[in-house]
Amino acid sequence: MTSKKLLFARTYEKEAGEKIPSGQRPVLHLSPYTGWTNDPNGFSYYGGKYHLFYQYNPFSTYWDSMHWGHAVSDDMLHWEYLPAAMAPDTDIDSFGCFSGSAVTMKDGRQLLMYTGVRKENNGGQGEIQTQCIATGDGLDYEKYEFNPVLDGNDLPNGLSRNDFRDPKIWQEADGSYKCVAGTCNSDRLGRILMFSSPDGFSWKFESVLAENDGTFGLMWECPDYFTLDGKSVLITSPQDMLPQGFEYHNGNGTLCLIGTYDDKEKKFHREKDQSVDYGIDFYAPQTALAPDGRRIMIGWLQNWDTCSLIDRKDMRWFGQMSIPRELSIRNGRLYQTPVRELELCRSGRVEYNGVTVNGDLSLTGINGRVADIELVLRPKDPENIYQKFTVRFAQNDRYYTSLSFRPAESVVKIDRKFSGPRRAYVHQRRCHIPESRGEVKLRLILDRYSAEVFINDGEYTMSCTILTDTSADMISFHSVGEAVMDITKYDLASEE
Repeated sequence: MTSKKLLFARTYEKEAGEKIPSGQRPVLHLSPYTGWTNDPNGFSYYGGKYHLFYQYNPFSTYWDSMHWGHAVSDDMLHWEYLPAAMAPDTDIDSFGCFSGSAVTMKDGRQLLMYTGVRKENNGGQGEIQTQCIATGDGLDYEKYEFNPVLDGNDLPNGLSRNDFRDPKIWQEADGSYKCVAGTCNSDRLGRILMFSSPDGFSWKFESVLAENDGTFGLMWECPDYFTLDGKSVLITSPQDMLPQGFEYHNGNGTLCLIGTYDDKEKKFHREKDQSVDYGIDFYAPQTALAPDGRRIMIGWLQNWDTCSLIDRKDMRWFGQMSIPRELSIRNGRLYQTPVRELELCRSGRVEYNGVTVNGDLSLTGINGRVADIELVLRPKDPENIYQKFTVRFAQNDRYYTSLSFRPAESVVKIDRKFSGPRRAYVHQRRCHIPESRGEVKLRLILDRYSAEVFINDGEYTMSCTILTDTSADMISFHSVGEAVMDITKYDLASEE
């Protein structure tokens, strides 16, 4: 039975969401139906469609009163909004239905596992975070009457019941279930815990899968754990990171750990570590298995450290998801490429090969704010490598965002300080790639309010949001020294 809170949210979002013209939304990136979104939740394939739930406040473009929004898609690019799936309408989750995940049960129902949050009953300001269950048919969901299924009593001694959240569930080959969730110790150092269940409802603690020794920030949020190309992979989002050269940046970041799993100890052993995304806006990614076996990842295309500085009084929605990315492990690194379904959205191919750039250059047909651009760069003279190459996009006579490469330092930089913001929030990030003698391959995905860069076939990625008016659609190039460019540009179209 639909609660009054959920019914009110569904009624409100339908009225408000239908008033937002499609031309004011991203074309191929999911935005909230109305209001605010942050973390992707419940990314899964169920009933013949991809489902993506999302942290959601339909009533405002600011974080508050966490619901679960809901959308479905055939290709992970064109989304149909469904009514909100959950509202904070029980004692267990009265302060919010926080992040979680989804899986298909043996009986055909879809199971949602999420963090229910309530305020402490003793008058304190702290939160109690517990893990809860809801089941449904892909449209309507009923919360389990015996929630929570995991609470502070299931935690090892010394771990926080106030920071215990974001369960990621999966099904084992024998039909049983496991999940990982994040918590922390008294020093706020993250711990990833693993739990098991025979039926998805009764859960028990298995092990501390992984521990943060202080190398990677403090609390670890939104863990995701899976096997990929013969390796065990743990992805999480650390809070309060300190930079390590170019590899990590201050604040809330993303972390990929690649290693092995010890079945006897039930522990993950790290061999490699890296950022998931090296740009400005990317957090809380979650993965799903496609029916053909691909591991696909979607992240929140936003940065907590910039949200409070963005003026949203005239916005009807805020926050969006990244382009879905296919994952693989190559040479000990996580590689990411846009899902191959994106290629079916291409039209209007414009191609130039062997173009020398020295100074400023614009090319006929190379423009647009919704585009897929492939660019291969090399020096004109291998003995006299250009000093810097820049592509500017979302550009008009006043504004632009830029992507640049300095071969001598092997540094790629994305910079939006001239994109029109009036506040001094995070404007740029840099990424150090292997020394290339001036040769680099870039793929730039533009979609009205965002840019996602895939470097050297997805070895590195950089993402950022853009608030520049969409009429700014020029693209231009600049090189200090002679560079040679091959470029192919496609328009990206919606189904409308």
